[in-house]
Amino acid sequence: MLAKVHSCTVLGINGIPLEIEVDISDGLPAFDIIGLPDASVREAKERVRSAVRNSGFNFPYSRITVNLAPADLKKEGSSFDLAIAVGLLAATGQIPKGELLEQAVFTGELSLDGSLRSINGALAIALSLKELSSNLEKVLYIPEANSREAALVKNLTVKGTSTLSQLVNFLCGNGELPSTEPLPEQQHVESGSDLDFFEVKGQETAKRALEISAAGSHNILLYGPPGSGKTMLARRITSILPTPTMEEILEMTRIHSVAGQLNPGKPLLRQRPFRSPHHSASTAGIIGGGKSPRPGEVSLAHQGVLFFDELPEYNREVLEALRQPLEDKMVTVTRVAATVTYPADFIFVGSMNPCPCGNYGDPVRECRCSPSQIFKYRSKLSGPLIDRIDIQVEVPGIKFVQLQQENPGESSADIRKRVESARLKQRERYNKIKVFSNACLRARHFERYCPITSDARRLLHQSFQNFSLSMRAHDRIIKVARTIADLESCEIIDSAHIAEAVQLRSLDRQR
Repeated sequence: MLAKVHSCTVLGINGIPLEIEVDISDGLPAFDIIGLPDASVREAKERVRSAVRNSGFNFPYSRITVNLAPADLKKEGSSFDLAIAVGLLAATGQIPKGELLEQAVFTGELSLDGSLRSINGALAIALSLKELSSNLEKVLYIPEANSREAALVKNLTVKGTSTLSQLVNFLCGNGELPSTEPLPEQQHVESGSDLDFFEVKGQETAKRALEISAAGSHNILLYGPPGSGKTMLARRITSILPTPTMEEILEMTRIHSVAGQLNPGKPLLRQRPFRSPHHSASTAGIIGGGKSPRPGEVSLAHQGVLFFDELPEYNREVLEALRQPLEDKMVTVTRVAATVTYPADFIFVGSMNPCPCGNYGDPVRECRCSPSQIFKYRSKLSGPLIDRIDIQVEVPGIKFVQLQQENPGESSADIRKRVESARLKQRERYNKIKVFSNACLRARHFERYCPITSDARRLLHQSFQNFSLSMRAHDRIIKVARTIADLESCEIIDSAHIAEAVQLRSLDRQR
């Protein structure tokens, strides 16, 4: 007796369709799972055995062979339990074979009592299933806890079930299993962060730099003495970022779903992520990896912000590993088991002190660091890494008079309006190419999308010569100037825009 059912697994952030073959034959009782299963998959036979019995169905005392095809793909996790159990019941005649079973895709982890537990990557499975079955109607059967997440995919039938017996009764025609309805569109997005820029006293230059960063999706580095407000400023950048589109929400949720970091009560991310890993984090934790590749912080920050507080305190290997995602907006993780590519389109925000004690250049407090200590501290950031940070701005210490200001600063809501207006201009300008912000422009796009006046070009040439800028720094100045022009609703980049963009690369000017 042979039965075949469909399932799906996750590789990277993509779903891979599988066929579960269950064969019941004569011979000594045995239960074998083949097809490169890992330990958690092999343990499925004990979960399935108990779940079938405790749900009131007959478990055959025969030789059972389960093949997870394709056999050359390594299988991991507990999401195959439901498909194996359904295949076993179909092979023994307890579930009728037919069109209903052929159009079904099963995924879920079984408890010993037959109830279903949630799994990771439900949205990735649903999205991939929709992409792969455009010409064939498929129904996804998934644990009730994951059903609202999977139902975010339009034009895909999702049926959530809480127990194995409930599902079997439906497949046998003895009960109803309604399709899960997606969340209303208005519930997809929440308001931004509760942090607000009006709480920040002074630091107008840094606020302006963060506005430019948000408007063009530019990486930014804040440096200055301790207590000047670098972290306070950085944590408020999400409050001025544009409201995410539904497409961006699905991208963010897909990655967090695969990583198992979704809140069970919230099937999707409603705000742009703000990730701030500790400086002791490993390279695999930041970039992604492990024995079985998993998304790292650079991918969990996709469409949001990745914040490194006290940048020189991070391991140099970690900092150098940031080069690829900062440049390519994606990261490729290669392991023996698999090679996967994760999206990593985020705004990088870093902060640092000017020296180990933090007082170098302070007009009041004396620096206690020797020149060698300062050099060693700053040399932790390599030139190629600094080159990839579009904006580098000093955040000086706050004076007492500024703290006593009664008039609040500009609110995040007002700044966000200008940022969203600039982003709208960029989307309209680049609607024919795969570019979504000025930071993603390539040099080949400059002639068409970044027209520069002759005065501005002379100023750029002069700055390039005087500060010994690299070609990468040259290109990033043009991108930042393009964003500044967008904030001022100017189609042509003039000398004032170039001058401000050069001023915002202060570390290049100090070399």
